[in-house]
Amino acid sequence: MYLSETEEWFAIFICFLIVIGFIATTVQNIRETVLEEKEKHNQQKKEEKKVKDLIKYIDTKSELINSVVDAQKKLDNKKKALNNKTPK
Repeated sequence: MYLSETEEWFAIFICFLIVIGFIATTVQNIRETVLEEKEKHNQQKKEEKKVKDLIKYIDTKSELINSVVDAQKKLDNKKKALNNKTPK
């Protein structure tokens, strides 16, 4: 079966539209993927900041606890020293 010249041009035009559609879909998928990756990156940055803040919070709490323990030890030592000085 042979196609007329008009039919051939029409078939070429349809093929061209199919290729254009494929390219447009591919570009759209690439854009969506890039957007998703940017969102993941931003989410990861937020989570990293939260983790850093939590680490800083835990370190601060640890320092506070250590200072309270040191103060308690000093008080206990003073009490022992006072108890040793008093006659029995």
